[in-house]
Amino acid sequence: MIAATQAHAVAVNKVSLTAPTPAFGERVVGAAAIALVASLVVQNAVFVWTHPPGYGDPIEKVLAWHQQNRDVVAIAVGSEALNLPLLLVFVTGLHGLVGRRGGAGADWSRLAVAAGATLAAVFALYAVLWNGVVLSAGGLAEPSPLFKLVWQLHAGAFALALSALGTTFIGAALAAHASRLAAPWQRVLGVAGGSLAIAAGVANLAIADGSPILFVGLLGYAAWLVWLLVTGVRLVLTPRKVGAA
Repeated sequence: MIAATQAHAVAVNKVSLTAPTPAFGERVVGAAAIALVASLVVQNAVFVWTHPPGYGDPIEKVLAWHQQNRDVVAIAVGSEALNLPLLLVFVTGLHGLVGRRGGAGADWSRLAVAAGATLAAVFALYAVLWNGVVLSAGGLAEPSPLFKLVWQLHAGAFALALSALGTTFIGAALAAHASRLAAPWQRVLGVAGGSLAIAAGVANLAIADGSPILFVGLLGYAAWLVWLLVTGVRLVLTPRKVGAA
């Protein structure tokens, strides 16, 4: 009787270790990806509609735009409070799905989780610095050295975030491919787009000084949105297996 009880306990423990139940299923992870894309598209659409200054534009133009568009910045920065949890739900949920499918690509999904957490932290810094830009612009008649410094730090934070984004992108794309959660062409898109974002991040000092190298990273950012949307739709439409853990 004791031996049978011990054998049953070992069997239960073995099942719990080899077949963990993920916190987020395919539909939740897919919905998080789609919601993140929608939030980012709306955020950027509102921003682009007002013809914002580039990092290489004269600082006088930067000051004038921020004085006239404080509400736009408030919307853009406020959106980050939604984007960050959606991003973290996606990368951690993807890691759980990879584990449930046998662990193929687990190292890549761990990389995506670590890079995604770093990306969230850097984007939080980027948003806080943008708050500093718009708040300091309010009482200025002309650009001050401090205003220019905060603007350049804001630009540098965005450039550094591109490197974290590229790493997250590559890790997630390779993990999803290894676990057959994404189509083969999405792996190519992930590696290519992620590499572009990382390349731009390496030049973060130049971007902070207004270099057009930023547009290389923006191509990678656009590829991330496409990959994220397609992956999210695939996950939402994935048939649920009866009895799946």
